[in-house]
Amino acid sequence: MAIIPIINFDETYEPISIESDLSQMTFNSPQIDGSNVLILVKITPHPDQYLPNVYNLGFGPPNEFGSFNDDVKLRHEDNNKLFSTVLLLGLTFLQENQGATIGVDGSDDTRAALYHLMFKANRAYLSEFFKAIGVDWYVRIFRDGSYEVDEFGNYIAKPRPELFDYERDRHDLYRYYMFSLK
Repeated sequence: MAIIPIINFDETYEPISIESDLSQMTFNSPQIDGSNVLILVKITPHPDQYLPNVYNLGFGPPNEFGSFNDDVKLRHEDNNKLFSTVLLLGLTFLQENQGATIGVDGSDDTRAALYHLMFKANRAYLSEFFKAIGVDWYVRIFRDGSYEVDEFGNYIAKPRPELFDYERDRHDLYRYYMFSLK
C-alpha cells in the first residue's frame, strides 16, 4: 500500500493548461527517477442517471484518445503535492458549479483503498472545504423475493449515497467516493 497523501491546497503543482470551464487541467509531476510525467485531470459528468449533477474526477498520463491512462504505475516524487493539485481542481470546479458533486473511483481495489484512507487521514483538513460522501450500490428486492430488473432482465443497481463513515476501515470500501462543498 502506498503512503497516504496529506492534502494541502497551499502546496500544489503549477498548471500547464486549464480549460475555462475547469473540466480539464494538465501539470507535470516529477518522478523519483528525475523525469517529469504530464498528468491530465478530467472532470466529466457521471453517467449514472441516479447520480444527477455528479461529476467524475479522474487523472493520469494522457493517452492518444484525449483521455488518460489511470492504470499506469508511476513513482511520484511527491504524492502529497500530486493529490493536492488534483483535489484543488475539484474544489475550484465545485466553487464555480454550485450544487455539483465530485466523485472519484479507484480503477482497482488498491486505488480505492488509497482514496478511502486519504479521506480518513485528511478528515480535519478536507472537512473545512468538503462534505465527504460514500456510495454503495444496491439492487431492490421486492416483498415476493424477486429483484428489480430492466426490460432485458438485468438487475437495476442504484446508488446509495451516505455521509462518509470514518469508522469504516479499508476492508469495507465504498464503491464510489464523492465530495461536495460544505
